Amino acid sequence: MSLVEIPPRSGAAFSLKAGQTLKVIDPQGTQVSDLLAFAADDVREVISNGRTFDYEETISLTTGNTLWSNRSNRLLEIVEDSVGRHDFLLTPCSEATFRHFYPEHPVHRGCFGNLAEALAPYGVEADAIPVAFNVFMNVPVDGATGKIEVLPPTSAPGDYIRLRAECDLVIGLTACSAYASNGGSFKPIHYEIE
Repeated sequence: MSLVEIPPRSGAAFSLKAGQTLKVIDPQGTQVSDLLAFAADDVREVISNGRTFDYEETISLTTGNTLWSNRSNRLLEIVEDSVGRHDFLLTPCSEATFRHFYPEHPVHRGCFGNLAEALAPYGVEADAIPVAFNVFMNVPVDGATGKIEVLPPTSAPGDYIRLRAECDLVIGLTACSAYASNGGSFKPIHYEIE
């Protein structure tokens, strides 16, 4: 498949077959992409941060780690990662996020709204959207207090992550819309299916 661009502050959904590899690219640098994965044969089976943290025994996921489902099945293996810094703690930004954190800016439907629209044709309802694997998102956790902070991504132009599907999947993917997550600007995300 050729390179596909997700325009700034938008999202897409598509099928990924078992054995295929999804390459998510930050073409301009400092841009987050929210990634969701659902089992194609039953979209009630979905990517789970809790199961992933439990089985991988880390919140710092990178090359060699697997993203697990709510039913304890392997969904995606990270096979290559040029950044090594991603977030799996924070939920997709939404209209409520914008009202809470950015009252001085116009309300935007955010990644949640973009994912809900893109995934609806696959039978995924908005209430079934979980915490996303936030590719390139930089959310350090203070070891002493547990406090989190959202900092600009460390990704440079052309940085990428490659994830291999362990089963047939439906993928949701965005170019994130939240100001703090992207260092205050919004850029596209590219992806390829290999």
